[in-house]
Amino acid sequence: MIKIDAIHLREINMPLAYPFETSFGVTTGRRILLVELESDGLTAWGECVAGEHPYYSDEMIDTAWIITESELAPRLLDVEVDGGGGCLKLFKQVRGHRMAKAALENAVWDLEAQRQGVSLASLLGGTRTVIPCGVSIGIQASPEQLMDKIATELAAGYQRIKLKCKPGWDTKIFEAVRARWPDITLSCDANSAYRVRDLDHIVSWDQFNLLMIEQPLWYDDFYFHAMLQKRLDTAICLDESIRNRRDALAAIEMESCRIINIKVGRVGGFSEAIAVHNAATERGVPVWCGGMLETGIGRAHNIALSSLPNFSLPGDVSASSRYWEEDIIEPAVTVSAKGEIVVPTGAGSGYPVQKDRIEALTVRRQSIRAKARVTA
Repeated sequence: MIKIDAIHLREINMPLAYPFETSFGVTTGRRILLVELESDGLTAWGECVAGEHPYYSDEMIDTAWIITESELAPRLLDVEVDGGGGCLKLFKQVRGHRMAKAALENAVWDLEAQRQGVSLASLLGGTRTVIPCGVSIGIQASPEQLMDKIATELAAGYQRIKLKCKPGWDTKIFEAVRARWPDITLSCDANSAYRVRDLDHIVSWDQFNLLMIEQPLWYDDFYFHAMLQKRLDTAICLDESIRNRRDALAAIEMESCRIINIKVGRVGGFSEAIAVHNAATERGVPVWCGGMLETGIGRAHNIALSSLPNFSLPGDVSASSRYWEEDIIEPAVTVSAKGEIVVPTGAGSGYPVQKDRIEALTVRRQSIRAKARVTA
């Protein structure tokens, strides 16, 4: 059992090394909520991946801060929790707010790994010693700029190129990329930018031999994705639609997709991410780990999750330097020339934080401490 002595909330502001554009818009910097847990002399960190606006999901950093401070943190401080898996029951009364829950739960898992002297990956059930890495490339200012970006990432060794797309930035782009690189592993991600009127247009993408088409339709839809998947040879991958194990089972049963993207923040933490992974494994559906422009804290957690056996496709867990001039962990995450990341084997996440760097970036903070324990 784990007793949390204090929870520290921090908002840090970090500029991205390069602007990142999706169908939602352009991101140039991040406001990020970090949580730090203290327990019997140990410290563990979690990252809330909610964005600045409720565009990807209905959460945002400001709602996550309020829910963490007023609802989740007090619950965690009031009890002794049975490791990270105990947080599901602890937070059950609070509906939704999965990204806020994930930040605290993931930190508890990390704390548990430190207490046991094992790696976070092994505690989660990971078996991979290295993970294959892909890269997500945002919408660029011009096709020429996109080509230069792809060439750079392929030279760096990344095993899969994922292109963000939207109406007006899709078919002609895919044609140009395939004409130059006919054999690379290529996928696209629409972030729900298309509608039923676009089905014929999307079906035409079969000609590009894509690994997957990620979340082309509504963020909360299974039915129309199933309709589209019946017409496609290319696999649909669902991202935003999958909030938990039940959603994964529904999507698989309805044949809405053939691949699932697991983002640990989107599903509410490691416990539910493992449940989604296991459900997909039992039904022969491959999964991979998506990214949310995380700092090294969230990136380290993605690496640990990606070590589970059914993460058989290259994920978006790329190097720190693709996003940040300087990360908040030491060492930063690096990717080998083969497009792989070595899974750490030391106790905890394997990526210690740079506390001084975090302090320098902090613009808001709040500490919540456990009530004094009275002994007879």
